[in-house]
Amino acid sequence: MKRLPIGISTLEEVRAKDHSFVDKTKHVFNLVKTGKYYFLSRPRRFGKSLFLDTIKQAFLGRKDLFKDLYLEHNWDWTVKYPVIHFDFGASSAYASKETLLDIIWQTLLSYANEYQVVLNQNLTYGSAFQQLIRGIAEKHQQKVVILVDEYDKPILDNINNLDIAVELREMLKGLYACIKSNDAYLKFAILTGVSKFSKVSLFSGLNILDDISLTARYADICGYTQNELESEFAEYLQDGKIDKQELKTWYNGYNFAGNEEQKVYNPFDILLFFSKDYEYRAYWFETATPTFLVKLLQAKHYFIPNLEKVTVSDSQLSSFDIDNIPLLTLLFQTGYLTIKKAVKRGQQLAYELSYPNYEVKHSLNDALATIGSNAEDKEQIINQLYEVIQKNEWDKFKIILTSHFASIPHDWYRKNDIANYEGFYASVVYSYLAALGYELIAEDVTNQGKIDLTLIMPEKVLIFEFKLSKYGTAQQAIEQIKAKAYPQKYQANNKSIHLIGISFEPESRNVIEVCCELSSA
Repeated sequence: MKRLPIGISTLEEVRAKDHSFVDKTKHVFNLVKTGKYYFLSRPRRFGKSLFLDTIKQAFLGRKDLFKDLYLEHNWDWTVKYPVIHFDFGASSAYASKETLLDIIWQTLLSYANEYQVVLNQNLTYGSAFQQLIRGIAEKHQQKVVILVDEYDKPILDNINNLDIAVELREMLKGLYACIKSNDAYLKFAILTGVSKFSKVSLFSGLNILDDISLTARYADICGYTQNELESEFAEYLQDGKIDKQELKTWYNGYNFAGNEEQKVYNPFDILLFFSKDYEYRAYWFETATPTFLVKLLQAKHYFIPNLEKVTVSDSQLSSFDIDNIPLLTLLFQTGYLTIKKAVKRGQQLAYELSYPNYEVKHSLNDALATIGSNAEDKEQIINQLYEVIQKNEWDKFKIILTSHFASIPHDWYRKNDIANYEGFYASVVYSYLAALGYELIAEDVTNQGKIDLTLIMPEKVLIFEFKLSKYGTAQQAIEQIKAKAYPQKYQANNKSIHLIGISFEPESRNVIEVCCELSSA
């Protein structure tokens, strides 16, 4: 079997040691053939660094690394280009402008030494960058290639510290502006990162970039398609241990254009899954628990079930800035939501977003199930819910929910009236049910209306309807389920169907009643 390239981001190491490698070099060919300046946004651990290094080695003329790849016979190997490569992902954290300045100068001086160019260290870093570009181009009589990996990491490292984040943003803006002003000396440039900041905030001096992040022809530029997975990792898929549909459910589903055929797996998940003896775990999610996102979702009191299906405009996905962070934009750019399909809203392009796969949906809701509890309490609640649902002990189900809502801090209700909204209670219940690990559908569509929540388990189906007490009782919620014939949707599954009504009281901010009936329809 070929080796798995876990954590490897250089083409030379991948190719020299016979690692598996999904050939994306046709994309390199198309990029260079059709344009000059590009921007690409993808979530963390999606293979951006390896792709950037592949571009680098092609321009450096390393034909030996491209044997049997598309680019081997579709590239002019007689010409070599000097490359300046900024890797802002190399630093663990950017705590101040001094850290960023040090990284910039280290990079500039390193390439000045490599290409034997004298650099005036009394200049500003921006002027020194310009001197380096022109010096290399003139000395080697060849245009220069600029690659910037994780261009936004210094800013994102300080997303909770606005003053430092703005300061680092302005520093980077000055650096990137040098690319446009040296067009005559450049062959090609591409910047990659997690977030797409608005052009006004970061790229005002570099408005020539072609953003390919949501371009259909480049939707699979990073990540593994189903065909690529089955072709390159065929040896790992042939031992009979893998249910391909289960693998898709867990890890496939990332989509950056809305085309069903271009859905991809996160490479990090797949490589760890194979290396850990086919154990299904949240490998990608566990590399960085989204504490900031969880706090933001809680601070905005977002209706969590909506994350299963939400529509945003094309412009909204590009409106990210330090002091203006649209929640859905951030969730999409960081990989917790993905495109399900492209739609039209009038004349405007829009996208329907949802969770990419089971890993993200389950893990994010597990992280969100912390309202009013610590991690230990949360695990206990989830375990208790699992037991009582398995045993159909609905009286105990009510006790668990009542105890949990009673523990939610009073601060949650200050300066807002979320206790008066059914959605708040539904969000809390939703996150706990999603954390159980079964299929959970919010606003489950039927031909008679939408079910509030449907939980699909191996032996049973649970249909939930929520009511604020001023609008009805838990029993009336069940009657609504029956009146709209919601159970009919699941009768063909040959599973027991339980109808569950839950009523909430805004004054006590708690569950006041839980009713359950076994469907006879």
